[in-house]
Amino acid sequence: MKDKTVAILESRVRDHIASLVRKYGGTPFSAPALAEIPDVDPAHIRELIRDWNSAPPDIFIFQTGVGTRALFAATDSLGLTDVLLRLLDSAQVVVRGPKPATVLHSRKVRIDRAASNPFTTHEVLAEMRKTPLRGKRVVVQRYGETNRELQATLESEGAEVIEIVTYRWGLPEDTTPLLRLIDALGRDEIDLVAFTTASQASNLFAVAQYDGKEASLKQSLGRTLVASIGPVCSAALRKLSVRVDIEAQPPKLGPLIDAINGALSDPRRLGKS
Repeated sequence: MKDKTVAILESRVRDHIASLVRKYGGTPFSAPALAEIPDVDPAHIRELIRDWNSAPPDIFIFQTGVGTRALFAATDSLGLTDVLLRLLDSAQVVVRGPKPATVLHSRKVRIDRAASNPFTTHEVLAEMRKTPLRGKRVVVQRYGETNRELQATLESEGAEVIEIVTYRWGLPEDTTPLLRLIDALGRDEIDLVAFTTASQASNLFAVAQYDGKEASLKQSLGRTLVASIGPVCSAALRKLSVRVDIEAQPPKLGPLIDAINGALSDPRRLGKS
């Protein structure tokens, strides 16, 4: 991807993706399309903890710092933090990266397994590979939307998966980077746009529609290479009438970057010389 410009809509690991783009000689164009919005239902948290008291979970998986912090804020307000801490002490605790680990350490929670860099679902599952899951109750702290890959894998191994919803993904408060991206696409300054979740596509089009640029965005994307992390993301793009040129196989960040590099290194795949 030498001398090519790659638009990145990722928020959580955008710096990591940008570093990979630079590693291959490309120029990242960062336009975060998602914001983390707290969405905790205290009544639901109370009900979950009541259920866990009678049937304690075997494993807790914490995926984000903001979600972990939101869970403890809810249990603090309900006076149930001591109960949660006892449940965590008797279970295996898995973290996706340093941010949830920091929050848990602040609460003196023991961490049994931690995913390695770049802290994706692949690394979480790699850490759990030797853990028997059949018949186990696994609590997953959800991030933005259901991690379908993680849930499907855990369930295929015989686990019962229980999600904690602590926040959802919405539009960023500052949509200026997205508007800059839409304008840059219109000027043919972007060689490829990388989508890593279906929500990114929805939010990009929502911003374009609000600014009266939905039609021009579709035209611009029709002239630009579009890369998708996997089938769910690709389906969302096609529903928006966006052609998908590249889909990661398997749907992971590493294969996505490799596929992007391959496409941008192949003159036959480029719409621009």
